[in-house]
Amino acid sequence: MTISGAGIRRMRLLRSMKQEHLAELLRVNQATVSRWERDQLALSAEQAAKLERIFSSPQHAAVDAALKRLVEDSVRPVHLICDRTHRLLSASRPRQAEWRAPLGAFLGRSIFSYASAEIAAAEQSLEERGWHEGRLSSLTLDTGANGNALLPIAAGRVTWERIMLSDGSAGRLVTTIG
Repeated sequence: MTISGAGIRRMRLLRSMKQEHLAELLRVNQATVSRWERDQLALSAEQAAKLERIFSSPQHAAVDAALKRLVEDSVRPVHLICDRTHRLLSASRPRQAEWRAPLGAFLGRSIFSYASAEIAAAEQSLEERGWHEGRLSSLTLDTGANGNALLPIAAGRVTWERIMLSDGSAGRLVTTIG
């Protein structure tokens, strides 16, 4: 597939996708996407194939909107993050009630810096468990408190569930179960 920089930009904008998000999906940095769009850097054959899959996949924004609504309306403390970047995508009201800042302070930003030691350790083990390849779609772990006043995590038990989003990226549903 040969696609011009203008074509990449047009397809990205038609999907309301930021360069940073496309970079995440292709596992490159945002500057690389910018150089592609200005025709300053050519895509490899593998990158072009991935780009074609992303841009040819049907858009199911309604499905993502329904998932977001289900998360927001959940009576349990639950939140949805981007599986790779830990950007917060949505949170239930019970989860938001645990936090000492409004949802807008965290939405669209990585919340990994607030992780407890146990969460960070579990995150480090995901690759060897085959999480990103889909060999493991759910993980339950015990966590200690993180000691952070702004976004506190209490000691307890959480379940991570990997969910595919309409743009081909993976989300992670994080539910406190005890």
